[in-house]
Amino acid sequence: MNRNERYLVAGSHAWSRKVFEETISKYQGVWKLVADGNEFDRELLRSFDPQYIFFLHWSWKIPDDILASYECVCFHMTDVPYGRGGSPLQNLIVRGHRTTKVTALRMVEEFDAGPVYLKEELSLEGSASEIYQRAAELSAAMIRRIIEEHPTPRLQEGEPTIFKRRRPAESEMRDIPSLESLYDFIRMLDAEGYPHAFLNHEGFRYEFTGAKLNSDSLSATVNITVMEPTK
Repeated sequence: MNRNERYLVAGSHAWSRKVFEETISKYQGVWKLVADGNEFDRELLRSFDPQYIFFLHWSWKIPDDILASYECVCFHMTDVPYGRGGSPLQNLIVRGHRTTKVTALRMVEEFDAGPVYLKEELSLEGSASEIYQRAAELSAAMIRRIIEEHPTPRLQEGEPTIFKRRRPAESEMRDIPSLESLYDFIRMLDAEGYPHAFLNHEGFRYEFTGAKLNSDSLSATVNITVMEPTK
């Protein structure tokens, strides 16, 4: 591994910035973090000329010509080809999964369909923010392996299962059959990036975070705001 090799990390969330500052930036090589889609452009790529571009929970679509010109690696929270698509964490939890894999894959034009470099086990216990932080730390370890070992990515095998990205309205709590399901629903939305689990009632909006499941009860923090009047 060349100490002067350049690597770009694109990550817009708090957990991405944290793991970059504490871990990834200390690896050998020259590292740069891009935390906003407006900063990620062709001029940056031409001037920095990275060997790899690593995407940690990135929300902006990457143009096809960039994917063709650079080795772009993203980290997807499913055992692809199962679970390609949006909102993987929430889609896994509502389906009852307690563990998953973080997959490092080469980005191609079709979302999450590229060949796979590595896969590692990930627990889905805890709040969404805790899971995202663990996934970021695991992704950092996988980045180190990639820059040191340069694994050849392998084509995915099997029939794809596609996840749909959740809409904000789907954070409303409706028809939840048990305390365990309610706990899962609150915790899977307890992170930045999605509306928290909520209820609307008689002009007030109740948002739930910090869920804790006890033997026969559930506790949570509730933030209550006045709903905007309907026009």
